[in-house]
Parts: sequence; C-alpha cells; structure tokens
Amino acid sequence: QDCSSLSSQGRCITSPLFHPFHFEMGYAGYAPGNKVADALTPLQQALRSLPLDKALETLELLEKITRNVVRNPGEEKFRSIKLTNAKIAEAVADAPAMVDVLQEMGWVKEAEVLVLPPSVRLAHEVHVVGLIDTKDYYKKEIENDKRNQSRTAKMSDENKDQLKKAELDRKEKDAEGPVTQGSVAKKLGDGPNIMRAGDVGIGKSAGG
Repeated sequence: QDCSSLSSQGRCITSPLFHPFHFEMGYAGYAPGNKVADALTPLQQALRSLPLDKALETLELLEKITRNVVRNPGEEKFRSIKLTNAKIAEAVADAPAMVDVLQEMGWVKEAEVLVLPPSVRLAHEVHVVGLIDTKDYYKKEIENDKRNQSRTAKMSDENKDQLKKAELDRKEKDAEGPVTQGSVAKKLGDGPNIMRAGDVGIGKSAGG
C-alpha cells in the first residue's frame, strides 16, 4: 500500500485526511472559536525555521525539486538529491533547515544523498501548494521586518536630531561664557558716596 507521506520517524501515513501543511487541530487550521491553532506540524515547524533572508530562495528550490517528483513520480533521477551538488550544498549551507524540510516530506538521508523511497508519493495539491502557501507566509514576514526596520531607523534619526540639538545648545551656552560679577548691572542708589550736582555748586544761585 502506497504512503501519502512519511512521518519524521519514518512511519507510513496513508490517511487521506493527512495534510502536512495544515494544523493538527481544529478545522482548516483553526481551533474551535475561530482561533488559530498554536500547534504546528513538524513539517511546518521545519519550514518556519528557514532564515528570513534566504527563505524565498530556498523555497523556490524546494518547489522545483517537489514539482519534478510530482510530474515524474517514476523517474529515479528526480527522487535522489546529491548533497554534494554545488547548488544544493550552497542552499543547505545558507539554510540548514532545508534538509529537515525534505526529511519531513519523506526524503531519507543516506550518507551524502537524500532519497525519496518508492512508497512515498508527493502530491501537487498537498506539497506544492503547501510550499506556495509558505512563500506567502514569508513574504508577509519580510514586509513586517522591513516595516520594523523602517520604524527603528526613524526612531534612530529622531534620537540623533535630539542629541544634535542638545549639543548645539551646550555649545551656545559655552560660547556665552559664565556670568561674572563685572557683567551684572548695578543699581545706583542715594548712598553717601554719591556726588550730586549741588555738592559742587552747579545749579545754585550766587546768593544761595
């Protein structure tokens, strides 16, 4: 009996309800009450472990590999992946979780080769569509990351402006110099040391 896929432990899964890209609980990925289920399948966990900056590139390669198997299920050359292949080796180096994804899809690692056993069948509506859905997930994550970076950069610019203004204010105060006693205006009073015009005979009449 053919398997629709293999579990991470290598067990055969033949249930027609099996969908490695769906949540394990609730309906269509939702738990009762329309809340998104927290539990992800092992395959989803592996897919979401891809590095954000390499995710779309890695998923493109995974989709190409999967489509080749779906279109040519009996072709042995499409059911074997040499990890020593330059392109594959580079992809795995950039995103080691790629191997985990393939193993969760049913591929088996034998030395430096990943082999898809004859009993495992990859389906377009399950595996290819699942990879496409995952690309959409990462596109949203990348957009969110860009927005966060933009927000952080804006806050950084505002902080720089505030620091620059504070520095200019400090320099202006330094340029004015300290307030000294000689620079303080004094009020002239009527004390005994003040000489008036009358004291020197100015403004007085001769008979005065």
